[in-house]
Amino acid sequence: MSATAQKPAHQSASQSTIKILYSESDEATVTAQAAEMTKAGHHVTTALNRQGVQEALCRDAFDLVILGATLSKDDRHHLPYMVKKAHEGTKVLVMHAGTHHHEVDAVVDPNISLHRILERIAALIQPAPVR
Repeated sequence: MSATAQKPAHQSASQSTIKILYSESDEATVTAQAAEMTKAGHHVTTALNRQGVQEALCRDAFDLVILGATLSKDDRHHLPYMVKKAHEGTKVLVMHAGTHHHEVDAVVDPNISLHRILERIAALIQPAPVR
């Protein structure tokens, strides 16, 4: 499954659109969460499982890849390496309560609200302040 959503017309000019690849193993979860991310003004492409992520990365580049909680532990471990190998500058956020390895830019507990997850996404994508 792959779905692409466009920026809503009501999004203000001050909000930045983030190009997100969002993956889960559960189709209902990925569909519902992607819809909420789209409502927040992000451009979201969905992928089911490891193979879906690999196929999406071959087709396009993303600002952020989100690896959801319904992916297997093995996928959440190996996919960050695959993302960085395909597109070095892409940020990786893993929805898991545990610790993460060096290829992961952020970890979010999947039990928190989607609103907090979207805040974490925004903070992750913000450009670093110039000093």
